[in-house]
Formats: sequence, structure tokens, C-alpha cells
Amino acid sequence: MITVNTNVASLNAQRNLTISDKMLTKSLERLSSGLRINRASDDAAGLAISEGLRSQIRGLNQAVRNANDGISLVNTAESAIVETTSLLQRMRELAVQAASDTNSAANRAALQNEVNQLIEEVTRIGNTVQFNGQSLLDGTFTGKSLQIGAFASQTISISINDTRAAALGQQIQVQSGTPTAAGNGANVTINNVGITTVDDGSGATSAAFSAKAWVTAINASGAGVTATADVNEVTAGNQISLTGDIGAGDLTINGTAILVNGVSATQAGMDLVVAAINNMEGTTGVRATTTDTFANGGKIKLSTTDGRNIDIAVANEGITGTGFAASTEKIGTYKITSNEQIDISGTNPAQGGLTAGSYTTLSGDALTQISVVSATKASSAISTIDIALSQVSDIRSALGAITNRLESTVSNLRTVSENLSASDSRIRDADFAAETASLTKAQILQQAGIAILAQANVAPQAALTLLR
Repeated sequence: MITVNTNVASLNAQRNLTISDKMLTKSLERLSSGLRINRASDDAAGLAISEGLRSQIRGLNQAVRNANDGISLVNTAESAIVETTSLLQRMRELAVQAASDTNSAANRAALQNEVNQLIEEVTRIGNTVQFNGQSLLDGTFTGKSLQIGAFASQTISISINDTRAAALGQQIQVQSGTPTAAGNGANVTINNVGITTVDDGSGATSAAFSAKAWVTAINASGAGVTATADVNEVTAGNQISLTGDIGAGDLTINGTAILVNGVSATQAGMDLVVAAINNMEGTTGVRATTTDTFANGGKIKLSTTDGRNIDIAVANEGITGTGFAASTEKIGTYKITSNEQIDISGTNPAQGGLTAGSYTTLSGDALTQISVVSATKASSAISTIDIALSQVSDIRSALGAITNRLESTVSNLRTVSENLSASDSRIRDADFAAETASLTKAQILQQAGIAILAQANVAPQAALTLLR
């Protein structure tokens, strides 16, 4: 049907041309921006997912920067601690030198002056080392958090102990009483690590309940503490009054017979007994000395340095002239030390000679208190400096662990960020191959639409032909 008022063909061509124009505009927009989604109407769900991914990616990238800042902070602290360690090593060298009596008082005074200067330098380093305005080694950098994730609460905590001289050299110490043999074993928990020695059935004198056994068990437990045995000593109640021989079975120490011929109540007789006991030291672990000369009332003293028990048995009344009672037992003690708080608990800590509780009190001399003006003080200074070196080494080890953790964190964050970026790209970025094909299609349809619209607009002129 030929009409003049309504050109349906033209309207249809216009509609399709509008669609082609929109397709062309969309393709041009995507190709020029490189994005498939330029506005929410392009893909509402995809845009929401993409924005969430982008937020996480930006958070991860910032977390990487945070972790790298943390590594820089730790490296700053560690480099200063390296210098502190060097100063401590020099102090120890001076203390060892001063411990020798070949030095005069003037020599030791000069050594003390250098030690004092080194102590001041250790303190200066602790007071002045900073990162971004924050002091690192003065004991105030504790409980600090590093945000190492894209979301809230994804943090790690960093604490650096005080490395100034006044804070080094002292340790937390717990002194034991004598271990007991209650029950079929002895169980103690130290810093949440169970410590167990086994009763061998011989009662309270069992080697399993000696300080030596406890020291061995604690040091092997990995509880983060160090146990050391105290010197265990037994002194005879009286001087030697025996005249004669000590035969087999008459006197035993830790189950080993002590044999002596020609004992007399003299210095020589006392020396014979001491020598006989020391001859068996490799078996008994017990060494004998005298408190003084026989003429001055000297008595025999037995001691062990590894914490083992001292068990003395005298077989008959005729041998009591050794000065020891018929049956004497001395159970050793020990001490536990740590640079950190010591927590003791368990079903029965008293079995290990310990009392349950949390121990935080420092003991011993601080680095600022050491002196090398005498051999005795220099020896004490060596022990204090050794503790300080141990403490500084622990701090460095902790910092090294933090550095390794942060480096692993950075690697992981970068991998996650890379994968999320790839996911975001698949959702949001334009596929140039597909968009180029779409552009070509839209251009062809537009050109065809324009040509058809021109033809459709001419169609009503056919009515004029009919009117002629």
C-alpha cells in the first residue's frame, strides 16, 4: 500500500539505524577506554564484583607497602643491634683480660674506663635508634601492629625488647627446692611445656628425682628456659676419729665402696680418706675436699657440680669415725633462668621442687653494674656480659624471624593481588578482538541503514506518479 502520511519503511529504517548507532557508539566507547564496563548499565552485577575486587587489590598493594616498611623498620633495629653486639664482645674481651692477676690495679682501672665508655655507647644506641620518629630499642616499641592484609584485623604484632645497658645482663630466675618422689613420676609444666622424669622405683633417693635429672629434662624440653644445677654439698658432722682400715662395704658413696687402709685421726689420715673418695669420683660423681687443716678442726666436705644426689652409707658403728652419720642423703637443687616470664604449673610442681606461679622479677647485675677492677669482679662481669649477649642474640633472632615472615607475606600478597587483578580484567576489560568485530558490524549496519533510509524516504514520491 502506497501512503503519504505514514512512511512505515522509513520508520523501520530509522529504528534499525538508531540501534546500529548505539552499537557503534558502544563499540567506540569500549575500544577507546579499553573497558567492557564503563557504567553500571553495561553490567550491574559485573560492576559490583569488579569494584569489590579493585578495593581488595588496592588494599593488598598497600599491605605490600606496609610489609616492606616493616622490613625496613626491622632492618634498622637489627643493624643497631649488630653494633651493640660488637660492643658487648669488646666488653667481654676486656673482662677476660681483667680477670688475670697479671694486671695491676692501674691496668684494671684503665680497662674499667673503657668498659664504662662501651656501656654508655650501648645505652646511647638504645636511646637514639629510631624509625619514622619512633624509638626502637628503648623498650617502648612493644605491641605494635603491622596491617599486612586488605581487610580489618589482618595484622601481626611486633615488639622489640629494651637493649640499653640497664636492661641487659639480668634474667628472671626461679630457684628450686629439693625434688621429691611423690607418686609414680614427677610432672611439671613450664611455659605450657610438660616436663616429666620417671621414678625408677627406688624412692626419694632415686636418680630420677635428682636435680641432675630435672636439669636434663628441662633443658631438653624446649620450654624456652635454661636449667642449671647448684653445687650440692655435704660436710661431715665431725672430724675423723677413726684409727684403722675402711674395708669393703664399710663406707659407700652413691653405691660405690670407698676403701682406705691405715686411717688415723690426723691430717694424713684425713688426706687418705679424701684421696680415696676422689679416686672414685669418675663413678660416684662426688668430689671430696676439706674445710680446713686437721689441726684447725678441718672436716671432710663432699660436693657435686652436676646436681646429682649425694648418698652416704656407713655400715657399722665402728666406721662412724669418718665424721659422717650412719646414713646421709643430700638431694641437690637447681635454678631456672630465662629472658622472658617463666610460668610454672602442672599437677604437682612440688615434685620438681618448684612452686606454681608466674615469675617476672629480674635478678643479677645489670650491664651498668659490672666492674673489672678485680679478678673476682671481672669473672662476675663475664657472666653478666654472657647473659647480655644471649639476650641481644634472642632479640636478633626474633627480628630475623619477623623479617622472614614479612618477606613471605609480601610474596604471598603480590601473588594474591596478581590473581585478583586477572579476575578483575576478565570481568571489566574489553576484548579488543570481539569489540573490533562488533565495531565493523555496527559500521556496516549503519551504512546500510543510511542507504535504506534514503530509499525509504523516496518511496512516497511514487504517489505523485499516480496523480499525473
